[in-house]
Amino acid sequence: MPAMSIDVFRVPTRGPGDVSGLMELIEQGHLDPSSIIAVLGKTEGNGGVNDFTREYAVAALCAALAPRLGLSPNAVEARIAFVMSGGTEGVLSPHLTVFARKDVAAAADRSPDKRLSIGIAHTRDFLPEEIGRDAQIAETMQAVRLAMTDGGIEDPRDVHFVQIKCPLLTSERIEAAAARGHKTVTTGAYSSMGYSRGASAIGVARALGEVGESVGEAEVLKDWDCYSSVASASSGIELMHNVVIVMGNSPISQSPFVIGHAVMRDAIDLAAVMEAIRSAGLDPLDLKSQDRLVNIFAKAEASPDGLVRGFRHTMLEDTDITATRHARAAVGGLIGGVAGTGLVYVSGGAEHQGPAGGGPIAVIARR
Repeated sequence: MPAMSIDVFRVPTRGPGDVSGLMELIEQGHLDPSSIIAVLGKTEGNGGVNDFTREYAVAALCAALAPRLGLSPNAVEARIAFVMSGGTEGVLSPHLTVFARKDVAAAADRSPDKRLSIGIAHTRDFLPEEIGRDAQIAETMQAVRLAMTDGGIEDPRDVHFVQIKCPLLTSERIEAAAARGHKTVTTGAYSSMGYSRGASAIGVARALGEVGESVGEAEVLKDWDCYSSVASASSGIELMHNVVIVMGNSPISQSPFVIGHAVMRDAIDLAAVMEAIRSAGLDPLDLKSQDRLVNIFAKAEASPDGLVRGFRHTMLEDTDITATRHARAAVGGLIGGVAGTGLVYVSGGAEHQGPAGGGPIAVIARR
């Protein structure tokens, strides 16, 4: 593959439809719109089934980029991997992370160090009865491997974060499956989010050799020892396929950035946050080091046994606020305190994404 360079831009937003920061980067010549390969966003919705801020944000981005690329909005969405994660509770701040990729001439004196690379892929659309089951797992596994190839990442050990946007079930989709004589994995729209995230995460784990090929739908939301240490899945109503973004370090990349990661064992694992920051070459205790921090990506989860280090929590029993919202706020505060900013990407619902109650955390930094 030819050498490539990856640029990363973190753009604050005033609302889910705000594209002014992105347009300013383009107008000032800092970002070539034709080089945009992926956009990850945090929007201030509820992160649930009816969180339409995600779809609103993608629609606004596609409409803004379409004339710049000479494409229809639908064609923009097919070309660029968009992942919007709803929920900015606590100190979390809505923002976009924009990834741009371009081919470059290989420098004769380039460093042998591996640097940030990114690859994308899409699965086919799923039938409602396939969500949370083996079909979604197998298709995700294949898409992860395709995304690795797209990003020039050969060694699974060089993969540090795999972001997936996956679908969920609605009453209409459940009824459509029943009309064809099929039964969905669950009849609950909210619970289907967990099944979809879990199946997607196991697909990542299988692709990277973190679990055996025999692990499948029988383990989804049942065997918490089966997980990926780099998977991050966010489910939404706005699609019926999986969007896969693989982030890692590659020898063909000449990016000025690098990515590292660690795994949080629970929602208060400060040591893992600091380890992840160090893995990207930064000092978590040095304020000057924060100037080279681009963004932090993490999954947040309320431990399914109702305990954090032996003490009871009430996140799973709160009928006013869902557990994923509690978890995002808690983990967002923990990471924000170390990073010195709430402008970080924290997504709730970490089924099979890290150990039960924990989750992966990745850091992108300028070298």
